[in-house]
Amino acid sequence: MYLYGSYDLSGGTTYCSYEYHVFSSADLLHWEHHGESFRSTGPNSQVPWAEAPLYAPDCIYRDGRYYLFFCLADNSEGVAESLHPAGPFTHAAPVTGAHGDAIDPAALVDEDGQVYYYWGQFHLRGARLRPDLKSIKPGSLHSDLLTEAAHGFHEGASIRKHGGRYYLVYTDISRGRATCLAYATSPSALGPFEKRGILIDNTGCDPQTWNNHGSIAEFNGQWYVFYHRSSQGSQFNRRVCIEPIHFNPDGNIDEVEMTTQGVSGPLAATHNIEAWRACLLSGQVHTEAMQPGLTCPGYSEHLTMIHDGDWAAYKYVDFGPGVAGFQAHAASLTYGGAIELRLDGPDGLLVGTCQVIRTGGWQKWETVVCHVQGAAGRHALYLVFRGRPGRLFNLEAFSFLGI
Repeated sequence: MYLYGSYDLSGGTTYCSYEYHVFSSADLLHWEHHGESFRSTGPNSQVPWAEAPLYAPDCIYRDGRYYLFFCLADNSEGVAESLHPAGPFTHAAPVTGAHGDAIDPAALVDEDGQVYYYWGQFHLRGARLRPDLKSIKPGSLHSDLLTEAAHGFHEGASIRKHGGRYYLVYTDISRGRATCLAYATSPSALGPFEKRGILIDNTGCDPQTWNNHGSIAEFNGQWYVFYHRSSQGSQFNRRVCIEPIHFNPDGNIDEVEMTTQGVSGPLAATHNIEAWRACLLSGQVHTEAMQPGLTCPGYSEHLTMIHDGDWAAYKYVDFGPGVAGFQAHAASLTYGGAIELRLDGPDGLLVGTCQVIRTGGWQKWETVVCHVQGAAGRHALYLVFRGRPGRLFNLEAFSFLGI
């Protein structure tokens, strides 16, 4: 599986960047980073007509070559090519008919070899491409395949074909913010499309979450939705996530929830769980990148800005036959606080309370331990934070102690 997307920079204050990177995996659990595949600024720029951030791309394979369809913040639309799926992609050219019109391209090679092209924000355009893939065929343009008014279409279209139907996945704003991935289907590549439902909603992943881009894909007989979540208390630091999906006999796909486990099974309670992997956050708590240093030679994240009543959820955790204790790696400049361990909801069964001491610094980490009783089997784990008014502590990781 090869993964193509725009490339957010940790700590950035704008969407995307001037580079694309490609990742691949043989099991969707372990990923190889192939490095930069395409750039739109500087001496290695592959875009001769503009210098602007690269927004959402797509990639197809046809006749022995991989074609990267890209767009820039200035509404440029182009295509570049490579003999390898990870690039580098070169020989960029505008896609005439879409170039300068809107963002977020998507492409599909149909069974007959015809390539269809989709792009747009607020209303989705679609057309057939000429054989050279550098322009749309005259007379094939459909300007309103999806619209914001009729379908909640915001941006970020992706196209797949399954069971004789064409599935358009897109960023949906119908729940108030562009946090949903919705899908619409048609028996024809160029519609008309009927909205069928929501695939996933990333509301609650971060206090500042705003949008959601993604696609669906089949891998080893299982279908998945690829989507993103915001992080670091920002709209601009988005990370890729994956959840399994299932097609019903009528072609519908049920909405799935965000989880921490993603494509794997439930997390083993006795293994180290990094706190930033929470799938839901409530209150002011959010993730923060830890700068490399003597105590942290590589990149890592932790939960920060924890206040009284905030909580973080982890779905799902396997406690096996039971656990006896809980340990957490925490830091506090001021006066610490407490972590309530609850099952299946922020008001769920309380199985333990761990006191976090004042350590003397927001990056001065110490391990705290407490007793746990009543946690067994598979549950959603909610860490509910308690303490005095103000910022309480940071949380890096935790695990449970076996019986």
